[in-house]
Amino acid sequence: MATMTETIELQPQTETTNLSRDDQSDSAIINSQQTWKEPSINKYRVPVTFWSLAVTGMNDASYGPLLPYLESYYDLSYVIVSLVFLSPFVGYTLSALINNSIHMKFGQRGVAFIAPTAHLIAYIIICLHPPYPVLVVAFILAGFGNGLVDSAWNAWIGAMQNANEILGLLHGSYGAGATIAPLIATSMISKAGFPWYSWYYVMIGVALIELATSVHAFWGANGTVYRSATSAEEQSKGGLAQVTLKMPAARITWLCAAFLLCYVGSEVALGGWIVQFMLKVRDGTEFASGMVSVGFWLGITLGRIVLGFITPRIGEKLAVSIYLPIAMGLELLFWLVPSFYVSAVAVSFQGFFLGPMFPAIIVVTTKLLPKHLHVPAVGFAAAFGGSGGAIFPFAIGALAQAKGVQVLQPIILSLFAVQLVLWLCLPRIGRKKD
Repeated sequence: MATMTETIELQPQTETTNLSRDDQSDSAIINSQQTWKEPSINKYRVPVTFWSLAVTGMNDASYGPLLPYLESYYDLSYVIVSLVFLSPFVGYTLSALINNSIHMKFGQRGVAFIAPTAHLIAYIIICLHPPYPVLVVAFILAGFGNGLVDSAWNAWIGAMQNANEILGLLHGSYGAGATIAPLIATSMISKAGFPWYSWYYVMIGVALIELATSVHAFWGANGTVYRSATSAEEQSKGGLAQVTLKMPAARITWLCAAFLLCYVGSEVALGGWIVQFMLKVRDGTEFASGMVSVGFWLGITLGRIVLGFITPRIGEKLAVSIYLPIAMGLELLFWLVPSFYVSAVAVSFQGFFLGPMFPAIIVVTTKLLPKHLHVPAVGFAAAFGGSGGAIFPFAIGALAQAKGVQVLQPIILSLFAVQLVLWLCLPRIGRKKD
């Protein structure tokens, strides 16, 4: 414990030393922080990133309501159909490795073009309802786009003034997309009688808007602009190796990445398998079970918006230490009370208290690390953590094949417990000095 305290005290000293070497005071760094309205182009760019995260949310939340239809359309077992969750892991991993290089070479313009293009190509392929192996490749491509968007826009907004509030809105946009996706997809398929792949015509439309607005908004943010914002020394020290291999930055990065791995894994696993759980274990109808998924994502959306303004006022460390045990209690209620309605309400409130955790860990990362390490550290943590949304839902599918979909609950509860331990291992932090 004493060793942890020593590291906590040394971290700000290291940052100050680096900044003084670059002849920059703490106040100069704070004054140079962007806000949602300064420079003025950010009034356009920030809402564009909100749309991009909404597309990412729509992508992630589509798996749950479509899973039963994929299973029957391709005549698949739980294990094989779960590859739709595992395949984005490859894309997320690739994005984690090259995110910093894209920034250095192409700037934010590169992300604004590459990520929406990856989404668009993936959705066009899925619309053609190809053989299942090709479908898996398309999901890899979609995961790559998601990883780039997650890492780039979280790093950028996470370094702004009042980051907690803006990140709350950013991830609220993700939640909003994740809320409307099951609602529309379920209605199109179970009520209107459209085939499952017709939903991806909608996704093509939103990805086209994402591509057009992102490129237009970030066209001026090229590689030259990005490199000029960091000194030559920072560029040499600010790579992926620095934040993943060299202490003390590596400890912060890996703790945050591991937290996000479990968090995103539990979030996507719940959102992805909740429909099957409500159908098979709680004996719900297709439409009612799909609406439970909507309730979960709506809870996440509201939690990110509402609690996003409360979290910075009580401190991220204390806030998440309160939210997680509440979510664990609601998970126990969801698991142990065999009622469709109790489960539906419990999972919605669960989403509410899970909502602010992603923004909170991003803000904590930016507080604990020097400014020039924000993009590689947050980028890696967000992309690596995002792969949890592939690994754990797949693992649940594999176990469900042998034990039934009721294995969802103990796995989710275990992931919450691991998150709490990882959170408590993070160094103590002060309030954001905007």
